[in-house]
Amino acid sequence: MLCKSKVRIRLMGSEFELVATAADESATSVFLEQGINEIKRLETLLTEFSNTSQTAIINNNAGITEVQVDAEVYELIKRCKNISALTQGAFDISAGTLKRLYNFKNAAFKMPDRKTVLQTLKSVGYKKIELRDNNKVYLQAEGMRIGFGAIGKGYAADKVKALWQAAGMTSGVINASGDLTVWGDQPDGSPWKVGIADPDNKDNILLWLPVSNASVATSGNYEQYFDLDGIRYSHNIDPGTGQPARFIKSVTIVSQSAELSDALATAVTIMGKEVGLDFINQLPNVHCIIIDADNKISYSKNIKINA
Repeated sequence: MLCKSKVRIRLMGSEFELVATAADESATSVFLEQGINEIKRLETLLTEFSNTSQTAIINNNAGITEVQVDAEVYELIKRCKNISALTQGAFDISAGTLKRLYNFKNAAFKMPDRKTVLQTLKSVGYKKIELRDNNKVYLQAEGMRIGFGAIGKGYAADKVKALWQAAGMTSGVINASGDLTVWGDQPDGSPWKVGIADPDNKDNILLWLPVSNASVATSGNYEQYFDLDGIRYSHNIDPGTGQPARFIKSVTIVSQSAELSDALATAVTIMGKEVGLDFINQLPNVHCIIIDADNKISYSKNIKINA
């Protein structure tokens, strides 16, 4: 039987849990160290909170000049723009500027005035992210910023999975605060299980999904939010209106890619339940679970759950 080892570590602003399997414990330790180093590498590359990251250099040159980046970063931004186009702008890596207008610590809060929101929207929009020849990126608007908070954890999970699979690992788990990818089965032959948390009590699991080869990501309003006039507002901002999302407590996406699941969970939260479900139902091999403000659970058409 394979050995299983795991480690928990805080990286990319999130709690990661890596579960590695191998023939012996020493081999799992090597895998875990490789996984941690890969996530650290990506954090150094993509973080917004370091003046030396490629993300920061792009942002600091917004409206000024193009920036040449690693092919890896260029391709990630290209995929982000493609997802933005697919979701009609509901997912947008330039929307982080809007988040600064709001306080999602659930403290006393006053909505920003419309003039401020409209002014900020001038520096938002995936179409203003130019991808030029030779891996060069240019942000058209001064003050514009990009960030990978809505896709970076999923991307990291996919990268560690690829690294481990290339090294011969036949099963494992990379979990980034609920955004995770799994493949293979547990050492005892049973499938890995992914829990869908109750938005009103995240320590309580509403549903368990048996998963063998898939990636799952959840976007919820129960960690970063504010309440105003009896309505809870999510930390996910609509890039079109500048307003925080409402009326959905959590969205869980299941697909073959943690990166895609991560991004689509944000997009569906912005779209809303009806539009979001219709959108997911048109995508092959993508599934969705939505819990709305009334605690009603809705499923995309091709997912079968026994609650």
